[in-house]
Amino acid sequence: MLDDIDRRILRHYQADPSLSAAELAERCRISSGVCWRRVEKMQAAGIIQGQEAVIDWAALGFAVEVSLRVTLDKTQPRAFDDFIEAARKVPEVIEIQTFLGRVDVRLSVIARDMAHYQQLYRDRILTLPHIADIEALMHIARLKRDEVLPV
Repeated sequence: MLDDIDRRILRHYQADPSLSAAELAERCRISSGVCWRRVEKMQAAGIIQGQEAVIDWAALGFAVEVSLRVTLDKTQPRAFDDFIEAARKVPEVIEIQTFLGRVDVRLSVIARDMAHYQQLYRDRILTLPHIADIEALMHIARLKRDEVLPV
């Protein structure tokens, strides 16, 4: 498992993933070589899965975000697979989550404005296969977005 040095590396790496290996090592008070080997080891183990750019969708003109809770027709044997395969092809679907319970799938959908969302909803979402029920939740504000783990 992780020791104190690994946890220190992860804390600093999560806070600023753009740090060079030398900067990360300096903040963790270890040598660059040790730091880089440990980062590579955590990458190989799947603990560190990569870096990503966080893009402000609103700055790119996407002013509407909707969360769609979808219940599928589970009498169809391939309902989940067919639905997810088709939903992945919709560029405005930025996240797909599956659940156990009444709701089977949640889609996060972005659109430029309400007219764009309405067109997208009618032409791309409602045509996805095996939908038994769908509920739309309009996104108002993101109060917390934090994927930093308490290591």
